[in-house]
Amino acid sequence: MSELRHTLLDYPCEFPLKIFGQQQAGFAQAVLEVISKHDPGFIAASMEMRASKNARYVSLTCTINATSREQLDAIYQELCDHPMVVMVL
Repeated sequence: MSELRHTLLDYPCEFPLKIFGQQQAGFAQAVLEVISKHDPGFIAASMEMRASKNARYVSLTCTINATSREQLDAIYQELCDHPMVVMVL
């Protein structure tokens, strides 16, 4: 099984992350800071934002340059641990 995990993606590659949080000031900036820490070449203008039907939640799609499984794990962990983030896909 561990061999299969290492062959699912060929690095480097573009990898979309979808981050969900409550609609609140500073959410996009907080996500941008985490993403930029792990992918210094990430372009903020490429971030896509969508509000939920009732505008209570917002989703951000960030397509990063994934360089390793360890990088992706670190991004997921830091985003999931962030108090403003509800879920990461």
